[in-house]
Amino acid sequence: MFLKVLIGVDGSSCGRDAIALATRLVSPRGRLTLAHVSSTRPGGAQPQESRAAARRMLSRERMRADVDAELLSVSAASAGGGLHVLAEELDSELLVVGSCGRAGAGLAMLGDDTRAALNGAPCPVAIAAAGYARKAGPLQRVGVAYNRSRESEAALSMAREIAAARGAGVSAMEVVPVMGEDAAAFIPLSGDEPVDVMLREAGEHMDRLPGVDGHVAYGLVGEELAAFGCEVDILLVGSRGYGPIRRVMLGNTSDYLERRGCCSLLVLTRAPAVKPSRDHDADRRVMAGVVRR
Repeated sequence: MFLKVLIGVDGSSCGRDAIALATRLVSPRGRLTLAHVSSTRPGGAQPQESRAAARRMLSRERMRADVDAELLSVSAASAGGGLHVLAEELDSELLVVGSCGRAGAGLAMLGDDTRAALNGAPCPVAIAAAGYARKAGPLQRVGVAYNRSRESEAALSMAREIAAARGAGVSAMEVVPVMGEDAAAFIPLSGDEPVDVMLREAGEHMDRLPGVDGHVAYGLVGEELAAFGCEVDILLVGSRGYGPIRRVMLGNTSDYLERRGCCSLLVLTRAPAVKPSRDHDADRRVMAGVVRR
């Protein structure tokens, strides 16, 4: 479970979905922060009345959700970039955002600008499916996209932690990808092994995972995991197997699930976060145009 959780809130149902998901992922000893990011030019500032309006909105959303949370309002060149920098400043362990307004019910979809800004986030990112606040109950089944990689092992470990705290079960899916698919983050295919051998080996490995309801499939990775996601309350995905250390790197699979999956997602960073230097933080604030309010 997560101790420091930052939540993007904009006064819409998307922000309420994010709050609802965050309450199911935060530790009982944890702290929630509701953050609103107003878009402005780099180095610009919002009028006093805008700052006051943002504060009132955050207070309403906190009361509506009936949560104990700190409130924070900033301006930045983009909402995603502002949240990214705030996550570093607050040393957040989890960043939670809602789906974009055009997402269908049950989908976890980010807008293009937010997706681009959150790619490389300094902490795990959870994306609440559209309508999550209206229909979400307690977490009963935590899913994992599994492929025996270091990243998926970390995702499985996190899934076990969340499930244990919530009294939930853990399900994992390993997909043996079809030939010709970009499988950089999954089991490499040598081209000389029969599919049934790989499926049998994957199944045997799943059977050895304690306390896990294991599933194995052969097909397009994104499609198979999206279908699997319909059977769980949240799906954990390891970050892409390359890119900056301790950053979220959205690969083909996580990008596909974010666009077409039917449950909330949690994308992990590549490795445990290391607190950045103060100079590095300052550089990132300048680049994102963040103005504290």
